[in-house]
Amino acid sequence: MEQEKPLFHRIVSFFLAKLAIAKRIPIQILSVNITIFAQRPSRYNGSADMITKGEVLDLLKSTETYRVERTISTGNMDKFCEAICAFANDMPNSRKNGYLIIGAYDDGTLAGMKVDDGLLKKVSGIRSDGNILPLPTMSVDRFVFPEGDLLVAEVRPSDLPPVRYRGRAFIRIGPRRDIATEAEERILAERRCSFMATFDATPCLNAKLEDLDVEYIKNSYLPKFLDEEALTADKRDIKGQLASIHLYDRENDCPTYAGIILFGTNPRYFLLGDYVQFVRFAGNDKGGAVLNERQFMGPLYKMLPALESFVRDGIITQRPVPESLFREKTVWNYPEGAIRELMMNACMHRDYQSNMPIRLYQFDNYIEIMNAGGLYGEARPENFPSVNDYRNPLVAEAMRVMKYVNKFNRGVTRVQEMLKDNGNAPAAFDVNTITAFRVAVEATKDSDKSESPKSDTSQGTSQGTSQGTSQPLSQPLSQPPSRLAIIEKIIEYCKEPRSGVEIAEHCGFKDTKYFRERYLSPLLGTRIRMTIPDKPTSRFQKYQSL
Repeated sequence: MEQEKPLFHRIVSFFLAKLAIAKRIPIQILSVNITIFAQRPSRYNGSADMITKGEVLDLLKSTETYRVERTISTGNMDKFCEAICAFANDMPNSRKNGYLIIGAYDDGTLAGMKVDDGLLKKVSGIRSDGNILPLPTMSVDRFVFPEGDLLVAEVRPSDLPPVRYRGRAFIRIGPRRDIATEAEERILAERRCSFMATFDATPCLNAKLEDLDVEYIKNSYLPKFLDEEALTADKRDIKGQLASIHLYDRENDCPTYAGIILFGTNPRYFLLGDYVQFVRFAGNDKGGAVLNERQFMGPLYKMLPALESFVRDGIITQRPVPESLFREKTVWNYPEGAIRELMMNACMHRDYQSNMPIRLYQFDNYIEIMNAGGLYGEARPENFPSVNDYRNPLVAEAMRVMKYVNKFNRGVTRVQEMLKDNGNAPAAFDVNTITAFRVAVEATKDSDKSESPKSDTSQGTSQGTSQGTSQPLSQPLSQPPSRLAIIEKIIEYCKEPRSGVEIAEHCGFKDTKYFRERYLSPLLGTRIRMTIPDKPTSRFQKYQSL
């Protein structure tokens, strides 16, 4: 008689069968996949199924005290929860399961107790009662021996440490359970980051090697990534070479999302929002007529040079203006390098899981760039732009190899310098939106006079919209006094710490909320700083020039 398959095998078979029906996978392939998946060794040191009676007896005598806790108590739920929390944190980083054994003394002898369904339900409920977060991965079972019953809770090390019970992180130090110190919590938090692969490093399961432009990678990208000697000595097949630079996943036999984003033949098939949308509006708001529209799509190695050319030829304008009676000077509406830098940052830092494209919107007096995904990782509104982090580190590294970025954390500073040299107001960064990142750049005053379409309709729409309403960050229009003059006034006044109300009154504004959104917030981190950065809404908050 055929041996019954393990529970884990049967669960995997069930879900793969559903996948086969949905994707119309032949049953022969399904059977092979189930066998391979079931035979794959667990990432933990132990079986994927619950332990056996024999293994329980071994644990009773085990000297690995950091992963076994024996107790005869049946009602001390705090003790049970703390033990489960400590096993999930796996402070020694053994990647071995931890065991809470109820019904045995410390020396391993059984106490002769009976485990009823009530106790089973009570201990099983620990997983989902919300007191331990993130939820632990655990199994609970009863084992019957002649000397008495045992209840065993098997806990897997968490991939998302630190795990906390009622707000406190518990760890095991040998046979002892304790609360983690600040330094130990930091170790657990760093381990969490190492376990979590960024999105661009994850496998694109529906893709194949044929979905990558392999010829370009072999002939153009790899020679830039590796020196000639290393490339000549590398005798691996193309999959092995791509896997070594994280563009291919050998375990799942498919490209990673970084490979698709950078070198895919059709990235939008897998990532619907992977494109740049350009729109030229008449006037200074989205209610104006659409004068031009264009989409840029494809792998980054093709899209980035196309964007560079378009910014240079389609957005940047220059014209001569009189400087004196006999001399003229050339005026640019925007510095090409600044707009290029902002677009490269949008492509590098955007959230590729979102269906929202990168938006490049041009108005009469300003440009707005928006991408999905707010500040990431260590970057926060209070430390922007001093601190940066990478949502897509593989994409960022490839863009560095292709000479589009340098990863020196100088991008925002360079943009502001180029804008200042060209006579533009500083770029206004909106870093407070959780799901998106937005920047607005005003055109120079000399150039915006010639850019507005000479249409009575568009002028009337623009004027009618701007009069009598407060203008949000996304409409940086130049009004008397000019925005640049107000910014300089703020910088000068804030040489000493000032409150938001004081600054608004000094600049002649009564609406402090509008003033804060329009002028103060865009300057944070670049021209001014908060005196209490960890409490941005404090009534004692003040601002000081950098």
